[in-house]
Amino acid sequence: VQLVESGGGLVQSGGSLRLSCAASGRIFSNYAIGWFRQVPGKERELVAGISWSGNSTWYAESVKGRFTISRDVAQNTVSLQMNSLKFEDTAVYYCAADFLGPSMRFYTMTTRTVDYWGKGTLVTVSS
Repeated sequence: VQLVESGGGLVQSGGSLRLSCAASGRIFSNYAIGWFRQVPGKERELVAGISWSGNSTWYAESVKGRFTISRDVAQNTVSLQMNSLKFEDTAVYYCAADFLGPSMRFYTMTTRTVDYWGKGTLVTVSS
């Protein structure tokens, strides 16, 4: 499985960006795709997740109402629409795939459990 992120860049506070994660290889239905982010000196944190079937989603409280995760079946991509961006959203954003099973407990998706990672894309929000 390969995951390739795109769409990062520089945006002003209050603006929007859309990140995409192109997935290749075989991903089964009980996998989840998550977007993590990391700033220097801090742990990588999960901000949004979606089941590969697209039936379940999860958001961190810090992004709820501003970010939307979605899956494009035809394109085999998972996107993260980020609106009302804040300076504190500045980070390297990583796409990840993790086998969560049918229960889809996104809170169990951590850096120690993820099976596949993308290389990351930088999002910079200017204040």
